[in-house]
Amino acid sequence: QVQVVESGGGLVQAGGSLRLSCTGSGLTFRNYAMGWFCQVPGKEREGVSAIKWGGGSTLYSDSVKGRLTISRDDAKNTLYLQMNGLLPEDTTMYYCATGVAWGSSPLLAGYYDYWGKGTKLTVSS
Repeated sequence: QVQVVESGGGLVQAGGSLRLSCTGSGLTFRNYAMGWFCQVPGKEREGVSAIKWGGGSTLYSDSVKGRLTISRDDAKNTLYLQMNGLLPEDTTMYYCATGVAWGSSPLLAGYYDYWGKGTKLTVSS
């Protein structure tokens, strides 16, 4: 049974930094693409960043470019999202997802097969 579990959310002041983690189990982690998504209540889940198997390709949404860095440690079955220069508008739930596809739009939720339950980030102004 494939599972991905997020951790690392919390409360941080604007301008601060935080690192989210996502640990996978029940899968050959290194063979899977991984993504981070966020979702504000009442809105659709939005892609934040994605990383291909092997880590050779990464993608970011325009709103986070230059502030967030996605990485993976396949030896630890763990995905990371280093978040710097946090803004109050970054406040939301963040979800980890994994899947075997890497198409033309890896920031679309439909590419992913398995999802975590999310971790909450709150950025205070």
